[in-house]
Amino acid sequence: MDRRHFVLAVASLMAAGPALSQAATPTLQVTKTPTCGCCGAWVDRMISAGFEASVEDVDFDVLQAKKQELGIAPELAGCHTTRVGGYFVEGHVPAEDIRRLLKETPVARGLTAPGMPMGSPGMDMGGAAPFDVLLVLMDGSTEIFASHA
Repeated sequence: MDRRHFVLAVASLMAAGPALSQAATPTLQVTKTPTCGCCGAWVDRMISAGFEASVEDVDFDVLQAKKQELGIAPELAGCHTTRVGGYFVEGHVPAEDIRRLLKETPVARGLTAPGMPMGSPGMDMGGAAPFDVLLVLMDGSTEIFASHA
């Protein structure tokens, strides 16, 4: 490879760099109610962790219908619902768990941090309790994906 071709190849890679990094981290498509401050705090935490987010504010009934459409059982529900990389992410799931899900690509429907666990991203205002993030398998059963102290 001569110098000219080398310079062109390097320039092409540099120009493609931002596109490649965006492809590596898909945008979080968040659906939430407009009045939920902890959901907004979770989105802010995910953006700070390097994710991009698209947020849709809907009323409570629309959000519940979305959860039902995705097959999220009531006992697994959180306060907001996210789609990313073909999975759902329900509730206050930490960024590192989402990255791991997208890297490992398990045969599953998604992740959930049921309820609103104190100490989870967006719920980390004064006090914390251990919580688990569950992997929701294709049949709706769950297994622990990550434990957080």
